[in-house]
Amino acid sequence: MANEQTIPLLPCPSIDEIQPFYEMLGFEVTYRQTRPNPYVALRREDMNLHFFGMDGYDPEQSYSTCVVIVPDINELFEAFAAAMRAVHGKLLVSGIPRMTRPRLRNDRYTGFTVVDPGGNWIRISAPGKEPEARTKLAKAMEDAARQGDARGDERQALKILQGALKRADADDPARAAAEQYRDELVERISASGPRPGD
Repeated sequence: MANEQTIPLLPCPSIDEIQPFYEMLGFEVTYRQTRPNPYVALRREDMNLHFFGMDGYDPEQSYSTCVVIVPDINELFEAFAAAMRAVHGKLLVSGIPRMTRPRLRNDRYTGFTVVDPGGNWIRISAPGKEPEARTKLAKAMEDAARQGDARGDERQALKILQGALKRADADDPARAAAEQYRDELVERISASGPRPGD
């Protein structure tokens, strides 16, 4: 069998918050119902995402996620970033909703994540096999991105990067990207405020 299609069905507190967020990113509504159960289906080219409303759903506690494989992550990221800047005046990098930048992982840009108003993590990835990281700093970037972007643990990601940057050679090709990511992590941590006990 071939040409199968899988469409994620993700929870959210309100389809009235989800719909305009994805419309901002260039999605169109293909189906919507409010009764008996809130439901909205959205599509952008061949990318389909469906959402159902759930009373009492807390986006901060969400574990909902899906992976979307696209041929050109940079083109899609730039389109999403331009849409966010047009509506919000900036790229949303902290809180909910937010979007991570494409990260250099294993010596190439392999993806970014959109966290929508429902707390769903939409992981945009490139197809293909990833090459090995070539320097210790590149490996640390990969580890930091896994913690900060994939798990949402910005503090651990920052700790990894700060240690790696202290030990890295000044001419390491991954240095500029690592410093940019370090600065973004500091911004994200500052925006989220201190953790209990800090």
